Amino acid sequence: MLRVVSGVSLAAEAGQVTALLGANGAGKTTTIECAQGLQKRTGGSISLLGHDPARAGAELRSRVGIMLQDGGLPPSARPIPLLKHIAGMYSRPRRLDELVQRLGIDTFSRTTVRRLSGGQKQRLALAAALIGDPEVLFLDEPSAGLDPQSRQLVFDLISELRTGGMGIILTTHLMDDAQRLADYVYIIDAGRNVAEGTVSQLLQRDPVVEAGTDHVRTLFFEAPAGLDFAGVLPESIAVSETRAGSYVATGALTPQDLASLASWWAAHGVMPGSMSLEARSLEDVFLDISGKDIR
Repeated sequence: MLRVVSGVSLAAEAGQVTALLGANGAGKTTTIECAQGLQKRTGGSISLLGHDPARAGAELRSRVGIMLQDGGLPPSARPIPLLKHIAGMYSRPRRLDELVQRLGIDTFSRTTVRRLSGGQKQRLALAAALIGDPEVLFLDEPSAGLDPQSRQLVFDLISELRTGGMGIILTTHLMDDAQRLADYVYIIDAGRNVAEGTVSQLLQRDPVVEAGTDHVRTLFFEAPAGLDFAGVLPESIAVSETRAGSYVATGALTPQDLASLASWWAAHGVMPGSMSLEARSLEDVFLDISGKDIR
């Protein structure tokens, strides 16, 4: 028998967004489906609101909202009648008109599900997950296919739900989303936990930080092509020209390093066309842990 998940242990708290990250095949989908009661497990224990989801009845299911990545919505249905139908299954549903207006569903209410855009389907799927006013919400790639305005709308709504005390479990391949939304992050690989913590804690996993120095940062700048920066910065700072005239300096950059680089520019009459300084990201941490090979 193949063990897909073995050694995963996690907890999601009320009033927090808990993100579960992993490469394809890492076991996160299996873990989440078992936690939702959509897949039977062969071992281990799961408690969802104090109950085993594998034996969940109507009372437990009414307290949990699930937004699947593919939506799972009937293709011939229209949004508002569908949401009214779903709301009728709950004793105390959310106000439908407020949810419809908040997610902009009224702008495509006459269109069948099969004809909706990817982003419209995502907003409808989120509304379907929220209409029962759940205590726990599972979100699978909630921003997939969303335009920037819709993405911001969904992010604002998630933040409000968290502030209101809802427990939210998020799975996504978009590290920017996880870094922006999550209060606590679990990274799994090969069916087991390999890292966990707040975003801030995970960003400090870099060995340079653990040695007591500054965070790893990356400086991007545009300048004339073919410049030689040998000896300008410490050997621990890697400088490369990624394409003609585009430079990247990565390492535990300090204010003195930036001053040295600016002095070199001044001495050689170089004025960068643009520059930006970025801190280590959650995606950097994820790739360090899970590797860069395609799964």
